[in-house]
Amino acid sequence: MKALIIYWSGTGNTEKVAETIRRVLEKKGIKITVKKIEEAKGEELYDYDLVFLGSPSHMWLPAQPVIEFVKEKMREYGKRGFIKPCSPKIHGKNAVVFCTYSGPHTGIDEAIPAVKFMRQFFEHLGFNVKAEWYVVGEFHGNELYSTKGKLGDIRGRPNSQDLAKIENDTARLLSRLTRGPF
Repeated sequence: MKALIIYWSGTGNTEKVAETIRRVLEKKGIKITVKKIEEAKGEELYDYDLVFLGSPSHMWLPAQPVIEFVKEKMREYGKRGFIKPCSPKIHGKNAVVFCTYSGPHTGIDEAIPAVKFMRQFFEHLGFNVKAEWYVVGEFHGNELYSTKGKLGDIRGRPNSQDLAKIENDTARLLSRLTRGPF
């Protein structure tokens, strides 16, 4: 199995999640490539069995570099004829999307549109989206939003408990994928 992790992180929250996923994949002997979004423009997503895409939520959407990456890849794959009506699933092509969010106003609802945006990207490409992961992250640079928001005191998050959940979710995902037909 070959896996790719692509992410953008402005404050380190999303990078912590990506690094946690990387460690689990390495422990399981998966051949892994990790790229920050700005390094991933030339990556051929179809070369991988499992692709992770991560971003923080910025005003209910992925960060702008992730939006630009998705738009560029959609244009590229559209021109190559890879985007088809009814988005048929391609056997063996799997994806996971993950989002870090602070949700100071409405909680997880601020992250859901960002995750759905990334999910739709993979579904248009024919990938089987196996999971959507939402991870609380500190709102860096704004103590008010990190302590008095909808989620309460989120300073220091994602913390060890949040990352342990990502470890477990990644291990469970790999177990499911390697157990049955890929």
